[in-house]
Amino acid sequence: MAKCSLLALVMMVLLASLNMGYCYTLLGTCTPSGYLTGRRGGCNRENDSDCCLAGKKYPQYYCSPPITDHSTKAHMTINSFEEGGDIPYTCDGKYHSNNEMIVALSTGWYNRGSRCLKNIRINANGRSVLAKVVDECDSVNGCDADHDYQQPCPNNIVDASPAVWKALKISKSQIGDYDITWSDA
Repeated sequence: MAKCSLLALVMMVLLASLNMGYCYTLLGTCTPSGYLTGRRGGCNRENDSDCCLAGKKYPQYYCSPPITDHSTKAHMTINSFEEGGDIPYTCDGKYHSNNEMIVALSTGWYNRGSRCLKNIRINANGRSVLAKVVDECDSVNGCDADHDYQQPCPNNIVDASPAVWKALKISKSQIGDYDITWSDA
């Protein structure tokens, strides 16, 4: 009887979680919570942005891969945080200079703003830097005017300012998508 009650409780929690729209990390993986159908529009191609294709299905993620204490694997992309780019950034409602060490994190790692204005440590190319989280790299929404008709972010992105790339001394030919590790500072 106790086993049945425990199983029923686990199932209720899981179903309630899915109804809230959040996917769970099971056995170290993060699975899509749905798919977004692409729409084309005036996508800004600055920094080699991935623009939406009409009718293509893009995975949506409320979760990100599990965070480890010292070295969570991620892909670093480049982003302009200056006026003329996206809307002002969600953590402080301000634009930022591309000379600042700042990042946006995928939806799961952004964790509803719990890392806002906190530093993370990024490791790459034999170097380590601190960068402040100022925004979410939206892994759920995209392909609309609010997201500059860009695809939803994958679930494992650290979207960094040019200053972060420069501080890590990553060659210009490798800028765009680079394997890194990161941790909370």
